[in-house]
Amino acid sequence: MKAFARLYVGLDATTSTTGKLDALARYYAAAAPADAAWATYFLAGGRPRQAVPSRLLRECAIEASGLPPWLFEECYQAVGDFAETVAHVLPPPAHESDIGLAEWVQRLAALRGADPAVVRARLFDYWDTLDWSGRFLVMKLIGGGFRVGVSKLLVTRALAAHAGIDAKTVAQRLIGYTHLAAAPDAEAFAALVAPEDATALANPGHPYPFFLAQQLNAPPASLGDTADWLVEWKWDGIRAQLVARDGEAWLWSRGEDLVTDRFPELHALGLALPRGTVIDGEVVVWRDGRVQPFAELQTRIGRKNLTPKFLAERPVALVAYDLLEADGVDQRARPQVERRAALEALVTGVDHPALELSLLVERPSWDAYAALREESRARGVEGFMLKRRDARYGVGRTKADGAWWKWKIDPMTVDAVLVYAQRGHGRRASLYTDYTFAVWADDAEGRRLVPFAKAYSGLTDDEIAKVDAIVRRTTVEKFGPVRSVTPTLVFELGFEAIQRSPRHKSGIAVRFPRILRWRIDKPVDEADTLDTLASLLPGGWE
Repeated sequence: MKAFARLYVGLDATTSTTGKLDALARYYAAAAPADAAWATYFLAGGRPRQAVPSRLLRECAIEASGLPPWLFEECYQAVGDFAETVAHVLPPPAHESDIGLAEWVQRLAALRGADPAVVRARLFDYWDTLDWSGRFLVMKLIGGGFRVGVSKLLVTRALAAHAGIDAKTVAQRLIGYTHLAAAPDAEAFAALVAPEDATALANPGHPYPFFLAQQLNAPPASLGDTADWLVEWKWDGIRAQLVARDGEAWLWSRGEDLVTDRFPELHALGLALPRGTVIDGEVVVWRDGRVQPFAELQTRIGRKNLTPKFLAERPVALVAYDLLEADGVDQRARPQVERRAALEALVTGVDHPALELSLLVERPSWDAYAALREESRARGVEGFMLKRRDARYGVGRTKADGAWWKWKIDPMTVDAVLVYAQRGHGRRASLYTDYTFAVWADDAEGRRLVPFAKAYSGLTDDEIAKVDAIVRRTTVEKFGPVRSVTPTLVFELGFEAIQRSPRHKSGIAVRFPRILRWRIDKPVDEADTLDTLASLLPGGWE
């Protein structure tokens, strides 16, 4: 446990890729296999379930600290992170334990549903055997709020280096690792780092690691001749792989969630594919020969009862744009243009209503592509995907590759007013970094600010510090961790899509809002209005 706690704190404390890889290498070199199995689970994105109700955990922490409740709350407000607060205010441990991570996970799982008196006694005992970093980690695991500052790609690289095998092999073995039917154990870890000749998949339904495109910020002419590139529309759906093997089919999202049950049409499609086929594509609602807004797809994701009527109203299709496996043979090392030709032949041969081919777009110049790109929103797409004709299908997003680029349309924008602020997390826990924005509404209630979006990215550290000072100076009310502020700050917000939403006071919801710039030059009264937002809706308010 000590080793993983040191690793956790170390990863959170550095932004250096080399530093993170070194820390991971040291941990894996010394960790017991059972501990390494759980460490990999958490580092790869696995989330622990909350083991103790928040109120009981807070009561126990206050009692163990010896602080009056008001002082504990003041400490929490100053620190901004409950686990870190507890680690700071508890008295020094009476003795320290060398119990490993795997046993600690079992201990904490046993707290779930236990009698409050039992929970209290065990928590006091656990806290009395852990140093600051151990307490911090245990509190994160108990509360179910474990987050770590390391990408899955770095974990993959560290495991590959530790085992002396290819990173692509490890990446594929890691698919589904956080969704194992049984708890991670020494045997599961041994399978991750087994020699290259033990490459058979434990689960035939596993997909390949997703290859990700980079955002194109330079002029497309910097990529050279258009003849070297395949150009497709960038679809606004859910990235997924459809795996057809051994007479069964599985649909995996890019986040490595198995979503087959959400899309029975695509399960049926998978069963119609030749065995040993894996298609990479985009799940979209497809009706009247074109893609429908992403909001319709969201209703498919969250709904539990998929009635025949509901499915008929929101039919989905897989828009295929790559073939990763054919006849049971991995195709990823073949050039893009060859995989594309094989994909076209497959789609033509299958002829299934839930399978659409992502059509290639051909224009004589980058200027001609740019002109066509202006039609993206009218077509329900996000711009273009540019894929080098000789590109292999890689793993993750690598800056040096330059094989796939996403040439997205510019975001929709409005100037909005900051009305609420909340403290951030991690190294920004003491700063107000999470903001709620509003626009002006003029109606029978008079002129007022109506909240419509939350955003927390886009400002520099220097700007965040300045906004934080203003938030503290202009606070009107406090609602727990949230502060209501006097409207004085205007920001330009960007977002990818907009839709009607009866759940929001504004009647509008936006997708992926982020801060583009601080409009120091603009008075609050000149911020945009609800009518401005409505004008961006397809068809307006109607």
